[in-house]
Amino acid sequence: MFVAAMKNTNIVIIVIAVIITASLFIVPGLFEEKKVFNSKPIVEISYPNTGDIFSKFVTISGTATDPNGDQTIKKVEILLNETWIEVEGTTVWKYTWSVFGIQDGYYTILVRAWDGAVYSEIDDVKIEIHNPEIVVSDAHKWAVFIVASNFPEDNESKLGNGGLYFAEEMAEYFIESYDYPTSNIVILFDDGWVRSDNGFGEPIQSLQQRYHKYDITYEGATRQNVETVLKHIVNESNMFDDSEVFVYVSSHGCGDDSNSITGGKVLERSGIFLWDEDILTDKELGDLLSNLNSEKTCVLVDACFSGGFADKTIFNFKEFFLYKSGLAKKGRVVITGTSKFRLGYASVLYGPLFSNIWFEGIKSGAADGFRPGLLNSGKPSRLSRFYDGEVSVEEAFYYARYVLKNDANFEDYNKMEPQINDMYPRKGLLLNNKGLILGE
Repeated sequence: MFVAAMKNTNIVIIVIAVIITASLFIVPGLFEEKKVFNSKPIVEISYPNTGDIFSKFVTISGTATDPNGDQTIKKVEILLNETWIEVEGTTVWKYTWSVFGIQDGYYTILVRAWDGAVYSEIDDVKIEIHNPEIVVSDAHKWAVFIVASNFPEDNESKLGNGGLYFAEEMAEYFIESYDYPTSNIVILFDDGWVRSDNGFGEPIQSLQQRYHKYDITYEGATRQNVETVLKHIVNESNMFDDSEVFVYVSSHGCGDDSNSITGGKVLERSGIFLWDEDILTDKELGDLLSNLNSEKTCVLVDACFSGGFADKTIFNFKEFFLYKSGLAKKGRVVITGTSKFRLGYASVLYGPLFSNIWFEGIKSGAADGFRPGLLNSGKPSRLSRFYDGEVSVEEAFYYARYVLKNDANFEDYNKMEPQINDMYPRKGLLLNNKGLILGE
């Protein structure tokens, strides 16, 4: 019995030994856990692009991925002031960098991702910081530019970014030539964002982040912002007897472009669309400015069917009294780019046509000496006493109307019929050789 047991035991031992030996030499690693290779995560900066120029704020955004496929990105970090800062998000991330007070110059943005074990390679872009110039002035002057261009869903109706560029051009001119302080200038454009493809693409940059020469205020052209800004300007300017106020509005106007005679505006008010597709009527703008005391005010509205803002219909004919806007008051000049019954025109690159000609007449001095003419059609004066080396907003209006009617380059647009309601107290011989001169 004992011997048999011993034999059986030996057999078992031998079998076990053979199995272990076989596992070691025939199937290596049978009892070992497989090692998983951990690839580095990948991080990419989507925005901004190298060479972009910024002021005030820079929003940096991008993506991070895990090549192993399990999306185990633990964090994304950005290097600022020699310190790695964790940003918001992981696979999709963003960070807003405030550059107020930072010295102008070129800066490299570095970003990395971490999957809990290893860091990614660093992605980077090089941008330029150029904070806008602050211009301080004792002049009591305010200007607001309201531009809504790209709210329609269909691209055929969008007006591009031309209105924004034109508003900025005017704002710069007012600062440099008319002594307007930067703190008193506001540009309200779309929803406060600039879109790619000249307005036809996706939002890429807020107006505050975007580079601009002067430290003016930017916001969206929504009803709330329009009402807030205009009320603020009224309250501030009313504190001074010598205040000057300029209000510029450009957008789609309300009307029926298939009705070539009246534009569908008989017994209807003129109105323009704001960004939120809310309509601002001529009466509502009149109400917002009803308490404005400044007797040196110019209101320019350039949109289709906008003549009602000037209390005019067409050919200088007055609006029916029940539909007057209330904008025209003593000390004010109200100008519209078209009549109440006509379409207006704009360039996606340069903004509204009438406004551009009007402004060029002021900047170049070419409008000096222009007079009303028949039905305010505009004409250059033959009398030297009307040429004083300064251009009023009225002279620029008559110049623009004259150019539209007589320049062959604008033959396709000469039916716009811009309108004017001039309530500015004139000076000089026969009270007719001087109008409202901005910045005087």
